[in-house]
Amino acid sequence: MSQSTPIELTTNQKEFKINNFDLLRLLAATQVIVDHYFQHLNIPISKFSTQVLYLFPGVPMFFVISGYLISASYERNNNLAIYFKNRALRIYPGLWGVIFVTIIVFSITGINFFNKQTVAWLPAQLAGVIYTPHFLANYGFGSYNGSLWTLPIELQFYIVLPLCYFLAPKNKANYWFYALLLVFVALNFIYEFKIGDNFTDFIPKLISYSFIPYFYLFLAGVILQRLRIYKSRFIYNKALYWLIGYVAFSLLLPGFINPIVFLIIKNLLLAFCVLSMAYTLPQLATKLLRTNDISYGIYIYHGLILTVLVQEKLTAYENVFLLIAATYGIAWLSWIFIEKPFIKRKEKTIRGTV
Repeated sequence: MSQSTPIELTTNQKEFKINNFDLLRLLAATQVIVDHYFQHLNIPISKFSTQVLYLFPGVPMFFVISGYLISASYERNNNLAIYFKNRALRIYPGLWGVIFVTIIVFSITGINFFNKQTVAWLPAQLAGVIYTPHFLANYGFGSYNGSLWTLPIELQFYIVLPLCYFLAPKNKANYWFYALLLVFVALNFIYEFKIGDNFTDFIPKLISYSFIPYFYLFLAGVILQRLRIYKSRFIYNKALYWLIGYVAFSLLLPGFINPIVFLIIKNLLLAFCVLSMAYTLPQLATKLLRTNDISYGIYIYHGLILTVLVQEKLTAYENVFLLIAATYGIAWLSWIFIEKPFIKRKEKTIRGTV
């Protein structure tokens, strides 16, 4: 597979692996949990605060970052056995941990898992095929852990990515990925226009849980990685400019553009903004986090915390800051005792946490 031509090659000090992605993932996960806490606990929030909260949506950020880093890892070592081993070691130990904790906590709160549905449900969850069984449909707010819905999509990304590289025409891989981006942008538009939030029919619901509506975000990360965008003088240490432009676009232009087109453009601008933040003061994340990455734990455990609070009718006693602190604490335990030990078993391609 041919490598793309770097744009705006500058100094050798601009290294791919020195970046702020751990910090950005932490911020993305925090946005998701704050959003979900306000939604599901019915906490009042002003219109302006809502606009600020949705400026940097966590899920699109995760998908862009994932495309950027996973494609880089695959390009440097496209051995499929190593590739899938690394992906499995990053996703499954943490997932299995939260499933195990879920069964314990739900059992304490009165759920009986000794039933026929568990026989099919539990292996599916351990494999990453996330769904809520009938015997949990009335628990909490109707989803045993609503935050896990993106994991099957992420796993689909991992499967489709090698196929995209395999099908890419020799010496024209970049054009191939540009074409794929256009195709999946169009598919996202069709999906939003025809389906949106209408999940009443089986096929629309199935599509909503597939990679198709979201793959353009992942591909944006792939393309920017292939262009070695981090070396560009328009990206490296230019986050402030991208932030100003992105925020201005996000706050000033809604209503002047078709809402679906607006969201697609906004998300693609967000991709550039995220990359610029990753390579602006690129050692900041290491200094602050010391290579600890609790974002995955935050993401997968906050849904469990929420649904238990709703089930046990404890929402009247909630405190957002205490909930966030508790989520961070559980995520740290997951990182230290589950995720980190397994990440050390990964075959290094770029770095141990990719």
